[in-house]
Order: sequence, then structure tokens, then C-alpha cells
Amino acid sequence: MHTRNFPKSKAASSDPWEDFSQLFREGQQPLPRAWADVFGPLRKGTVDDLVIVGQIGQSLDGRIATESGHSKYINGPAGLEHLHRLRALVDAVVVGVGTAIADDPQLTVRRVAGPQPARIVIDPKGRLGADARMFADNGVRRLLITAQGTCCAPPSGVEVVALPMVDGAIAPPAILAALAGCGMRRVLIEGGANTVSRFLAAGCLDRLHVMVAPIVLGAGAPGLIVPPIERADQALRMPIRVHQIGDDVLFDCDLSAQRVALGIARKST
Repeated sequence: MHTRNFPKSKAASSDPWEDFSQLFREGQQPLPRAWADVFGPLRKGTVDDLVIVGQIGQSLDGRIATESGHSKYINGPAGLEHLHRLRALVDAVVVGVGTAIADDPQLTVRRVAGPQPARIVIDPKGRLGADARMFADNGVRRLLITAQGTCCAPPSGVEVVALPMVDGAIAPPAILAALAGCGMRRVLIEGGANTVSRFLAAGCLDRLHVMVAPIVLGAGAPGLIVPPIERADQALRMPIRVHQIGDDVLFDCDLSAQRVALGIARKST
């Protein structure tokens, strides 16, 4: 387990983060250590040519919202800034339709410098309204992933990707294969908890970033929901690194050992 303090941000005009994000995307040049410990593992896949990271913010007792559903904001400013850094480093950010309806997120990079990712919603029944903020036309690709046979009427410019349903849902591997076919190789599964949990249970995450805030909610929606097990020794156990980010603590979980192959497999050397 590795622990270190995360650097505080500066004004955008003097922030080395913008240079880091450009260097991160360029390929082989070594990364400055200030951010490399956290974001370096997202640079290149170890299983295939995709890198899939899930992100969830929660309380100490594992809640993502109060019992009434209120969740803004469990994590502090530094934790939210970390989420925007993730967005700046990926090709696409994915949310489920429940989160898109409940939170109406913009899914943009606003708190840090960096390019805007494509915005993706998983909406099997075509429930998301055309006025959703993630559909705003600001020059970034927008995709609506829906079930085959669903009638959708998104705004002009929003690409519709129709995929088959399996057991009442669109399978995470099919979603990622479709995104890879669209040229999106580094993907952030941002929420909500059900969506992140489905990708985790399907073995479709390389990393999971769990941002824990120093608060106790007592009741409310849980952060991760995975199939139950009978014995504790059957639990998914993984290598982790721990980073202090402002008042929050980031658990960076390495899930590559259980990640299923999705793209072009990497050859052993």
C-alpha cells in the first residue's frame, strides 16, 4: 500500500497540470512524479489496448447519498477536482440514465485545464430528455447507448448506438466494444453506483477510484452493489494505493487481474 499527499492545484495560468495532461496523452515520455503515482496507471492498458477506470465518491460508511437522495457534495473541493482531472485524461465519460436524470450533469472539465471528453449515456429505454445538459452542443462528441428497437429522439448531433439486451440490460463488454469501435480507448465510468457496480461485477474495470470523504451519513444508498458471497475469503481482493487528496482519501484499486479482455490483447514480452 502506497500513501502520499496529493499536490494542491494552482491557478490555471500557472498550473503544471495542463502540461502534464498533454504529456500523458503523447505516449512514451516519462511523467512527472507529482501526478504520475495516481494517473500513470491509466496511461496504458495491461490487459489489452483499452483502459477502463471507474470512479465513485462516498462517505466513511460507504454511502453515496443520504436516505432522501441528497448527495451534493459528499466529497470536498479537492475530491471533485480529482474527478475533473480524470475527465481531462480520458476519451469518454460514461453515466447511466438514472444519474443523468437525477443529477443532470454537464460531464465537462471545468475545475482543471484539459480537453473535454466525449459524453456517453447508457439509456436502454430512451428515457433521457433532449434538454439534458450532457447533450449540449459544445463541439464534443455525444453518444446515447440504447437497446435495439428502442425509439429515441435525441438532439441533432447526438449519435445513437443500439445494442442488444441480455437479461434485461446492455452488457458492459458490448458497451465498451462499441466505444472502442468509435475510437474511444480510455474510458471513465463515472456513475451512478449501479452502473459502476455492473462494470465491476462484469470484470470490465482496470482501476477503481474510490474517493472517501471524512463524514458518516448513517443511512442512504450504498456505493458498490455486487453479487453476494457466502464466505469472506471468497471476496474480491486487490492491490491498492492510498492517496490523501485534500480532506478526502483516494483508494486506487488495481483490478487488472480480473479484467476480461475487451480490445486487442497485449502480447507478452
